[in-house]
Amino acid sequence: MSSLILQGVSYQYNGTKVIHELNLTIGKNEIVCLLGASGCGKTTTLKAIAGLIETQQGSVFIDGKLVSNANTFISPEHRNIGMMFQDYALFPHLTVAHNIAFGLSKMSKEQKQQRVDEMLKLVHLVGCADRYPHQLSGGQQQRVAIARALAYKPSLLLLDEPFSNIDTQVRFELIADIRRIIKTQQVSAVFVTHSKEEAFAFADTLAIMHQGKIAQQGTPEQLFAKPSSKEVAEFLGQGIYLSAEALTATEYKTAFGLVESVIAHQHQANIGKIYVRPHQIELMSDNKKDSHSERATILSSRFIGSAYVYTVVIAQQEIEVAAQYGQSFVQNEQVIIKIKPHTVNFFES
Repeated sequence: MSSLILQGVSYQYNGTKVIHELNLTIGKNEIVCLLGASGCGKTTTLKAIAGLIETQQGSVFIDGKLVSNANTFISPEHRNIGMMFQDYALFPHLTVAHNIAFGLSKMSKEQKQQRVDEMLKLVHLVGCADRYPHQLSGGQQQRVAIARALAYKPSLLLLDEPFSNIDTQVRFELIADIRRIIKTQQVSAVFVTHSKEEAFAFADTLAIMHQGKIAQQGTPEQLFAKPSSKEVAEFLGQGIYLSAEALTATEYKTAFGLVESVIAHQHQANIGKIYVRPHQIELMSDNKKDSHSERATILSSRFIGSAYVYTVVIAQQEIEVAAQYGQSFVQNEQVIIKIKPHTVNFFES
C-alpha cells in the first residue's frame, strides 16, 4: 500500500491554475522531495495533502483512506499527518517537553512522559526538556519541531522548507540527522524545497514540479542522468545546449567534435540538441592543429584555491568551467573544448 496517492488534483486561486491534474504516489517509508522553482505549486500541493485548502478536482488518499475528492473532505486534524514548518512554529511560552507533548492529548500522563522521553532521546535533546524555545539554537529548535511532529506517530510527515533558516555550516549535518530520525520512525515524508543540494541530501526520490504538474519523478541519479524534458535538465544543474546529430545510439556529432555517451539511447529523430554540464567540459589550449573544430572564448576567471574557474562563451552561451590543475588561460583567449564521455542528455528537435 502507498502512503500517499494524488490523482488528478487541481487547484485554482483567483482564476489562476496553481496545480493542474497533478499525480503523485509515495511508497511506505519513502521520503519524496517536491522540487521546483518559486511559483510552480510546491507549497500548494503540500497544503492540499494536509487539508489546509480544498481542491477543486481530483482525489487524495493517505494510507489507503480517501481524505479528499469532490464529495469528501477530511479536516487536517483527522488525517493523521505531522507538519514541520519553515519557522518551526514552536510555542514560545511552552517548554521543550510541553511542545513535544502538545499533540498527545489522548494519552495518559505516564504515556505522555514516556513518549516525550523517547523523542528527546531520539533527537539528542536529553537534558533540554525544561528549556524554552528562545534558549535553544536554531538547530535545536528544529529538532524539537521534528520531535513534536513525530510524537503521535503520524502516517505521513509534511515538511515545508524546514532547513532554510539554518546556518549553512550546520545545515547538512542537521539534514542527515533528521533523515536518520524519520527513517528510524519508519514514516513516509513529503519535503518541499527549492534547493537541489538539500533535495539530493534528504530525499529518496525527487518529484520535479513545473507549471503545477509533476514533470518527472525518480531518484536524483535517474533524473540527473536522464531528464525527461529540458525543464528538468535545466533545473537540476547549469548547462548549455549544443546542436547535435545522433549518429548511433552512443555517438553524437557536434560543431565541437564527436560526443560519446556511456549509455545507449534510442531515438525517433536524429537531429536535436544535447545538454552539457560544466563537469563534462574540458578546456584545452588552441594549438591550431584542428582547424575544423569550433573555438570557445574565455570571458573571465576566478581563483577558488585549488584551481581557476573560467567563464567561457560556447556557442553564444556562457558557462563556468573549472580548469585542470596547472592550466591557465587569459581573458579573450580562444580555446578548444572537449566534451568528455558521459550519459548524454539528447533532446530531439
